Amino acid sequence: MTIQVFRTSLIGAICAVLISSCSESPPLYHAAENPLRLSDWNLFTREGTNLVPNNESMVFRPANQLFSDYAQKLRTLWLPGGSQANLVNEEIDYPVGTIISKTFYYPTDAEGRPLKQFDLADRQINLSRNKVIETRLMVRREDSWNAFPYVWNEEGTEAFLRVAGSSTPVNLQSDTGSHDFVYFVPNENQCSGCHVTSHPDGEMHPLGAVATELNAPFIYPSSNTEHQIDKLVARGWLAERPNIASPVSWQDEAADLGARAMAYLNIQCGHCHNPEGPADTSSLILDGSHESLINMGVCKTPVAAGGGSGDMLYSIVPGAPDRSILIYRMRSSELDEMMPELGRSIVHSEGISLIARWIEQLSGYCS
Repeated sequence: MTIQVFRTSLIGAICAVLISSCSESPPLYHAAENPLRLSDWNLFTREGTNLVPNNESMVFRPANQLFSDYAQKLRTLWLPGGSQANLVNEEIDYPVGTIISKTFYYPTDAEGRPLKQFDLADRQINLSRNKVIETRLMVRREDSWNAFPYVWNEEGTEAFLRVAGSSTPVNLQSDTGSHDFVYFVPNENQCSGCHVTSHPDGEMHPLGAVATELNAPFIYPSSNTEHQIDKLVARGWLAERPNIASPVSWQDEAADLGARAMAYLNIQCGHCHNPEGPADTSSLILDGSHESLINMGVCKTPVAAGGGSGDMLYSIVPGAPDRSILIYRMRSSELDEMMPELGRSIVHSEGISLIARWIEQLSGYCS
């Protein structure tokens, strides 16, 4: 038996006590209204203690994921009935009415304290063992993509629209002790800061639900492997597969170290550091489209790093990560120094380790 988790209207109240016939209705696309409650989109149901995506949505995971203070993420994709995405230059162009959701949460210990864990990669969230923080929506409307940040209440029963963003203190438990920090939910303008990759006149677009990141399998804990592009085609949401290579995951220990480093820098930094991005004046290209090593920082002096340079001369010094501005800014948590500027409050140790190892094996020197 599936019971609807939320009550926002007479229909919602009825669904709260009826069997699964109510919960199986598809997500609701709002063409103009910006609902105050997440439940008005009908993206999730409550099955016992589990928060479960609508069964007409597709749970997905990009091959490379953006670091967000070690929060876990449950992502869903839904296209309205009868609609289909197109391929434009081998990229997915989603139809009006498409809804992409990303729910951020932390596993918890017996005392309810958030835990540092990696890649749970499940289809649902057990609310008795996890704390949900926020759900971000990207909705394809007639004119453009729109972003909506929803913040969950303490009970995990409803999330509310917070256009100005929000903040939550977190005491994260790990093998090395506890880490106190403030988790920030972005406001609408900050959402644009990452999802508008072409400035000044570009439009918002997805970063994870794209062909290059979905052209890979999603391995669930049950060992079931689903190739995500094939699943889009099988659902009728995409007419054909894009003719592109499978992406390298920065987490794939068997892959080439340089390719892993490029994949990491692209997903963490490439939305700003690309030839048309908001950081184009830095002349630092980190989305993989660089034409030479100096374009991506090797022996490159900063244009205007200010205090963010750490009194260092070059973005990347071959063989010397500790003398590279790139590593210095990744290690920093200071607002005027850290990179990326948005999306994190603490440092990503595993990412720093990867990029440091890559810099260590670079040959050459800076004159």
